[in-house]
Formats: sequence, structure tokens, C-alpha cells
Amino acid sequence: MEVTDLAAQVRKEQKKGPARRLRQNGFVPAIFYGRSAENILLAVKNDELVKLYKDKKNHAFIKLIIDDSGSKNIEKLSLIKELQIQPLTGKFYHADFYEVDVKRKLTIDVSLRFIGKAIGVENGGELQHIKREVKVSCLPLDLPDHIDVDVTNLEIGDSIKIRDLKIAEEITVLDRPDAAVASVAMIKVAKEPVKEDVAAEGAATTEAAAAAPAGATATPAEKGKSAPAEKGK
Repeated sequence: MEVTDLAAQVRKEQKKGPARRLRQNGFVPAIFYGRSAENILLAVKNDELVKLYKDKKNHAFIKLIIDDSGSKNIEKLSLIKELQIQPLTGKFYHADFYEVDVKRKLTIDVSLRFIGKAIGVENGGELQHIKREVKVSCLPLDLPDHIDVDVTNLEIGDSIKIRDLKIAEEITVLDRPDAAVASVAMIKVAKEPVKEDVAAEGAATTEAAAAAPAGATATPAEKGKSAPAEKGK
């Protein structure tokens, strides 16, 4: 279990005005809570939260090092439960940190990491990633950063299902065992439809050529001229 430290400080006010001033000063209003923990209003630096989220998304275990203006900092193990983002600016608006009890199982999504090159792809197929994550239940200390999925032996038409994944006994996958996570499909090449007018035009040309006498050619008459008269008549 990898743990990332994140500094936080206790905030005393919960109203919109102080929260807005925190954001203007480069902080994100936050809260820490849990099954047996008291709610703690917090503020964390925006830059540090952005870096943590960029590197680990919301799957990282976070050790909050909380400064409550006392002689000793408070340390709390947590996960990001919810991260609100402003839709117009894309900036973090509020963060919820949920307490992690190392003795209690948790339910969380774990990412899948696909490795190898499928045989079916080398034979002209296409690898399709049907699931990118699976939901698991386990103790925090047993939670993997990711689950490897080896697609090397996949032929065209083959698939890997949840029950085929190699997962430690301490971890329970909550997705359906028959759910597919990856497959190799044949690439379909679309055929261009033959235009009816082109086909009809070709048929008409063929029929006209067949109906014309052999060696006959059409010569347009010269406008305004008549055939010359025979001499002596």
C-alpha cells in the first residue's frame, strides 16, 4: 500500500465568504470524516492537491498531516471520497477525505493494466478494451495499485473475462465473473456501394453498342447544304 503525504490546516469558518478567500489565496476548502472520526474542516494547498491528483488520481492513500495550531500535528489516513471541480474554470472547488481503517475492508475501483501484444492483433484483428477498472473489496494493506491483464495469447474472437484474472486470494472482485475485460475482434472493411445510376448508364451503353450495325458510324448532316447535282442533267 503506497501512501502519499498531504499537508492540511484546520479552518474555523464554514461560510462561503471565508471559503472564497481561501480559494483566492491558493487553497482548496476540504473536510475529513469517517465512520468513527469527527468531522474536521480543512484547507489544503491547491498546487499540492493538483499534483497528487495528476499522479495518483483518486486511488491514492493519503496521510493528512493536519496543523491545528497546536504543538503537534495530527495524522489521518484517508482516501479522496469526492473532489468537486468548477465546470467553467476546471479548478478544484472542494475535497472530501474519508478516513481509512486498516483493519476494515473497503470497496474501491482498481485500474487494469493491459500488457503484451495479442496474437490476434498481429493477424489483423483489433484489441478492444471493454473494462478499464474492476471493483474490489479488501483490506487497505492488500489493495494493489493495479491489476495486470496479459493479452498476449488472445486470438481473433477470444476474450478475457473477470474469472480469468490473476488476483491475490485476499482480494474479492465484485464484478460478474463472466464479464469480459478485453477481446480481439476482426476488423470489418466497409465495401463501397455501387451507384445505381452509374450501373444503369453502363448497361444502356452496352445495349446501344449491341444494337448498332457492325461498321456503321453516325455522321451529322451539314447544316444549310444540299447534295450536289449530277453534271449534265
